[in-house]
Amino acid sequence: MGSILAGAVGDALGYTVEFESIDGIRGRYGDAGITDFDRRGGRGGEISDDTQMTLFTLEGLIRAHVRRRLTGSDDVLLAVQHAYQRWLHTQGNQWANAAGMFGAHAPAPDGWLISNPGLFATRAPGNTCITALRTFARTGQMGTFTHHLNDSKGCGGVMRAAPAALWSDDAAEVFHFGAATAALTHSHPSGYLSAGTLAVIVHQLLAGADLRAAIATAHSILLRWDGHEEQARALDAAIDLASAGRPTPEQIAERLGGGWVGEEALAIGVCAALCTDNLTDALIVAVNHSGDSDSTGAVCGNIVGAHYGPAAIPESWLATLELRDVIETITRDAVREFGPEPPSTPDWDQRYPGW
Repeated sequence: MGSILAGAVGDALGYTVEFESIDGIRGRYGDAGITDFDRRGGRGGEISDDTQMTLFTLEGLIRAHVRRRLTGSDDVLLAVQHAYQRWLHTQGNQWANAAGMFGAHAPAPDGWLISNPGLFATRAPGNTCITALRTFARTGQMGTFTHHLNDSKGCGGVMRAAPAALWSDDAAEVFHFGAATAALTHSHPSGYLSAGTLAVIVHQLLAGADLRAAIATAHSILLRWDGHEEQARALDAAIDLASAGRPTPEQIAERLGGGWVGEEALAIGVCAALCTDNLTDALIVAVNHSGDSDSTGAVCGNIVGAHYGPAAIPESWLATLELRDVIETITRDAVREFGPEPPSTPDWDQRYPGW
């Protein structure tokens, strides 16, 4: 709950200043940058496509797990692909055009998550994700480590990958699965290895590891993969920068980049988590820079939320967080499904059809 909620909070905090330079952020909010939701234009706390896609990833995992329990099928990626096609529908695409192969069995998108109208808001969705999902709808071919849809290493894979931490007790399997969910849309190694690395960090934190140990485990698994060099260098740079204390936004830009691509988004999230000792400060560091502030805020939130737990999230942020009830409900449902006694009632199968 802490990981998913704090990821949404970090996303919402950064979404207000995405695409702005740090000079522009300081000009609007003062020398400290943005430190709270911007409530001048409304309620504050609006989420972006980062949280939307994270919720659909989580739904895909729940439905894959239901399917595995009922049929023994381990085709988890197909269930996640199906979930992403439902997200594509929420972004202004008719279901007949978004469904692809799934339309033969579903004349309308099914399940509980998509019944929430708030998810149909269009919040600057990533072009790579939209294009890749439209390609799947047209061709029926999933993006994989060997079937490349593009050469993108954008951060649209890592920013949605935290739920993969739930899939297995085995960290190497979690890495593989997290990377594979990102490869559905992003074919460059840094676009999907960043996702596998984040999934393992969250997985290890949920298992009780401390932050540095969780990062070290993820780093060691990363090194086993072809094409790891760029992500490994970025992760090393994040650890090194954090060791010198809280960095300035200018230092983040110089050493870690802007977070637009996978390895940079993960590096900034990790650095912000390491250089602070509480959730609030970590998120503030993660979003105050000249780059993709909502994605770096989301990634950092996934990490520090798993590390500190939901009680560490300021209630003032949770009170106006968009779709908080939906986020909390699906996360509780995930805990039930992946717990020792998953639900077996007919209404559960309607809520999360196993396909």
